[in-house]
Amino acid sequence: MTTGTAEILAAKRAQLEEQLAGMAAPPTDPGNISFGKRVGEGTSQAVERLSAVPAHDQLQGLLAEVVRAEEKLADDTYGDCDVCGTPIAPERLGARPWATRCLDHA
Repeated sequence: MTTGTAEILAAKRAQLEEQLAGMAAPPTDPGNISFGKRVGEGTSQAVERLSAVPAHDQLQGLLAEVVRAEEKLADDTYGDCDVCGTPIAPERLGARPWATRCLDHA
């Protein structure tokens, strides 16, 4: 299970890092952005970037969970809850391999 789990976690980490890099990249064509009284391209771009902040924060949190799961895998504590130390249900790990807490502490 650990070999497959390591591969799953590495793939998820790469996916999240790619998504975060894409969100952090500057716009490819900033064009002529104007913030006048009318809603224009600049305003819609600003609103779009602001609405991406919660998604970025959520991806950062998920990446931290994946990294923590990889650390637990390396130190042979994978599958144990970070809070209480009890085993995490196999069904939970199957659905969310980066889970580091049992359902009671999730």
